[in-house]
Amino acid sequence: MRLSRLHPLPQTARRGFALIACVAGFMGSASAQPGEAAQGRVVLSAVSWLAPTHPLSTVQTRWCAEVLAATGGRVACRPITRPMASATTVFEAVRDARIDLAYWVHGYLPQRFALTRLAELPFSGDSAEATSVAYQRIHERHLARLDEHRGLKVLAVFTHGPGLLFSTRRPMTSMADLTGLSARVGGGMTSDVGRMLRLSTLTAPIEQTRELLETGGAEALLLPAEAVESFGLQRLVRHATALPGGFYNTSFALVMSPAAWARIGPADRQAIEALSGEVTARAFGRAFDQADRRALAGLQAAGVPATRPGKAFVDEVRTRSLALEQRWLRDAQALGLDNAAQVLREFRAEAAQLK
Repeated sequence: MRLSRLHPLPQTARRGFALIACVAGFMGSASAQPGEAAQGRVVLSAVSWLAPTHPLSTVQTRWCAEVLAATGGRVACRPITRPMASATTVFEAVRDARIDLAYWVHGYLPQRFALTRLAELPFSGDSAEATSVAYQRIHERHLARLDEHRGLKVLAVFTHGPGLLFSTRRPMTSMADLTGLSARVGGGMTSDVGRMLRLSTLTAPIEQTRELLETGGAEALLLPAEAVESFGLQRLVRHATALPGGFYNTSFALVMSPAAWARIGPADRQAIEALSGEVTARAFGRAFDQADRRALAGLQAAGVPATRPGKAFVDEVRTRSLALEQRWLRDAQALGLDNAAQVLREFRAEAAQLK
C-alpha cells in the first residue's frame, strides 16, 4: 500500500508536546545497533514529539511500516520512548546523529531557514495536500540545490492546513476587531502575521496555550483547525475567522541523519526514495486535511463556525501581507535564488492547480 492511499487517521489525542527519546539503553544512533550488522539490518531511531495519534506521528509511523515492507525487513524504525529534549532541538539531534529520523518545524530555527518561508505566507491555499505537493515539487526544482538543509537528508517537505484566527471574546471580521487583542503565537510566521494584523502577540509553546486562554493571558490564537482539537482547546474558543488560503502556514520536513542514510544499502535507499518525496508530502498533507475537516465539524457542532470575512477585510490583509512577501523575495535572492519571484508564482500556480 502506498503512503498516498492511507486510510483516514484516527481521532487525535488531546495532548501537548511530548518529545520522546529512545528506549532504555539505546543511547544515540550514529553507530549500528547491537546485532544490526550480523543481521544485515538497519534500525532507525524514530522520534515523534507529538501524541501518537497526531497526523504527524501517524504518517511517520506508516512511512516506517512502508519502508520495512519495501526493504524486506532490512530497514526498520525503533520508536523513541523516553524523554530527552525539547521539540526545538530535534534538528540538532538529527544533524548530530543522536537521532536517525524525525519530522520537524523549520520555524523553530528562523535564523537558519528562510527559503522554507515560501510555503508559510498568507493565502498559500485551503488544502494541506495541495500546498504540500506543490511545496515538495518547488523544493526539488529550485530550493534543494541551495542546501539550506545541509547536515540533513531531506525525505520530504510539507505543510499543515490553512491557519485560522480564533478568539475567546468576540467575532473578528474587521481590523478594528483585532487591534490590541492579545494573541498567543508560536513564533516565526505566526508572529509576523500577528504583528501584521496589529494583534498584541505573546510567543509561547503550544502546551502553554490552554493555561493562557483559561487565565485570560491570551484572547486569540493563530492555529490550524486540527491543532485546536489536538490540544483540547475546543471549549475555550468561541469565534473563528477563516481567510481564503489561510492567514499563514507552517513548513515541516521529514528528515534523516546522513550517518543513518549511509548505513543503508543502495537498493534499499532506492526503495526509500520511492516512498519519500511527493508521495510522503501528499500523505502528510492529506492527513492534515482529514484532521482539519474533523476539527471544523466538531467546532461547528459546538457553535463555533469558521466565519469568512468580507472583501474589505480580505483585501486589507492581502495588502499588508505584501511586506512579508517582499521580505521573502529579498531573503531568497540573497541566498542565491535569482528567480525568486518566478518561483513564488510557480508555487502558487502548482497549489491552485492541485486544489
